Amino acid sequence: MGFDYFMNPFAEWIGWFPKHYSREERVLVHKLDFLILVFACLSTWACNLDVNAIYNAYESGMQDDLNLYGNRLSYLNAVYWAATIVFQVPSNALLTVLPAEYFIPACELMWGMFTLGTAFVKNYEQLVVMRFFVGVTSTPCWIGNVHIINSWYRKQELGKRNAIFYNTYPLGAMFTGYLQNACLTLDGVGGLQGWRWLFIICTIITLPISFIGMMFFPNVPDNCKSRWLTPAEKELAQKRLIDEGFAPSQGLNWNILKRVLKAWPTWVFFILANLYWQTPYPSTTPYLLWLGDKYPNPDQYSIINNLSTISYAISIVSAMFFAFYSDWRGNRWDSLVMAGVVVLVCNSMLLAWNIPDGAKFFAFIALGFCNGPINLVIAWIAESLAYDLEVRSISLAFVNMGYCLFALAIPLTAFQTVNQPRFKGGYIWSVAISVVELLMIPVPLYLERRDRRLGIHQAETDLVIASAVGLDEVSQEVAGGDESFSSHEKKMDSDVKISDLS
Repeated sequence: MGFDYFMNPFAEWIGWFPKHYSREERVLVHKLDFLILVFACLSTWACNLDVNAIYNAYESGMQDDLNLYGNRLSYLNAVYWAATIVFQVPSNALLTVLPAEYFIPACELMWGMFTLGTAFVKNYEQLVVMRFFVGVTSTPCWIGNVHIINSWYRKQELGKRNAIFYNTYPLGAMFTGYLQNACLTLDGVGGLQGWRWLFIICTIITLPISFIGMMFFPNVPDNCKSRWLTPAEKELAQKRLIDEGFAPSQGLNWNILKRVLKAWPTWVFFILANLYWQTPYPSTTPYLLWLGDKYPNPDQYSIINNLSTISYAISIVSAMFFAFYSDWRGNRWDSLVMAGVVVLVCNSMLLAWNIPDGAKFFAFIALGFCNGPINLVIAWIAESLAYDLEVRSISLAFVNMGYCLFALAIPLTAFQTVNQPRFKGGYIWSVAISVVELLMIPVPLYLERRDRRLGIHQAETDLVIASAVGLDEVSQEVAGGDESFSSHEKKMDSDVKISDLS
């Protein structure tokens, strides 16, 4: 009795994969989860650990030691996001031609070294330089891993895998709080303040993970050279995606920009995703600064660090709940509607502000819960752009670039540090975009259903698939429109054999 004998009943029970999967496909899915999710999650967890460390360090002595008063924390945040914005699209464009198993881990190695440099800065100006290069080198971590994850799984598997991947963000932020508490006990060791030890330990955690990626992480299915997958498993992985309507790579060429700009998901999800991603923002830095106002004494730093983790913890539960629910439902939109209504209510409570502290605490934590469905937008984008891998990769980066732009601009405008703990302008903004986000959800739903009804993209998907598997006759027939999609699918199923599988 092998590992899968014990795992399969549990996996079926929780809906990890459907009951009709063959043994070969179940083994493949288990392998993919190990090879892809382990490194992707560890990498992103370490990235968020390193990135969020500055906020906990700020509340644990860095502010005084480096004279970070006024809006300097906001400026540091802006420098990081500006660097990430610049490298966002080029990073994922490079990822379509460079081996992901080396490119992403190499970038992790570099941001680990810049995190180490942060531990030894002497002034604000040096800290600005470190934050810029952490931003540049950490960019491929999030958006690159998103591209790889969404290039391997069937549609009914994507919600759960994206949720697990997303959960590394709150886990990293939570662990930073606990780690900062531990580092407070190191204050003075080696002549270094406790917050400096936080960055040193973050580096010690980060560097080994990059070597795990070089050993195990695979590239996209069309260009996978992983030693851990058999030739039959690599072929099955591609066949699975063809069955789902995911077109294989067309290669990076000069018309990619035209294809990206013509694709409606690029623009519609740029708006919808970035509206939704910003609506729960008060559960992050504003919540931490509110706690700092409630517990201002140095001997209360541990209370702040511990309470700040609650909103992240509840978002983990939320992410898994909505992931399983959306995969079971077979859509993403109703989860976003449910969370969007809660977001609107909570942001309205914080805008009112003159409510009991218990009500404020509830609003901050409930907004953390609404962070959970964020990953579903990524799955929805991937499904909508199944017909073009390169467009999917660059559009994901383009949409995420919008998130970075908002992350840069909002702290500098609506949520300026000098306005803490009450960010009246920020909560007006949050309420307004909460309303617009709810009104935007039907737009991609309508466009998707229109495309299916009219068969838009189906013929070109068939051509790319037929070309990839060498079915010239089918390609010609599709181009001539002589047969329906179902007949092409039958031909491909009969011609494309998965060797060594019984």
